Amino acid sequence: VQLVESGGGLVQPGGSLRLSCAASGFTFKNYVLSWYRQAPGKERELVADITSGGSITNYAASVKGRFTISRDNIKNTVYLQMNSLKPEDTAVYYCHTRFPSDSYWGQGTQVTVSS
Repeated sequence: VQLVESGGGLVQPGGSLRLSCAASGFTFKNYVLSWYRQAPGKERELVADITSGGSITNYAASVKGRFTISRDNIKNTVYLQMNSLKPEDTAVYYCHTRFPSDSYWGQGTQVTVSS
């Protein structure tokens, strides 16, 4: 199983970024995919997740209305569109999936929101 995030970077407050997570090594379309983030000195927190077919999404209260999670089950990729970014969104963002007996993480991509 491999999850590879990309798309992070430095953006000004109010700006936008789109993160991507390319998955391989498992039957992508069968599993829930999630985005988590971890800011310095804080615990890792769930940002958003999406069901296998993409019909149901869930968001942390802090990002609801600003972030959108989506997936492409042909390209085996999950996305996180982040709009109206705030300095408090600064964190390393991780892609995650869970099997019945295992949990998998990507290496993370840094998002920094600063003027």
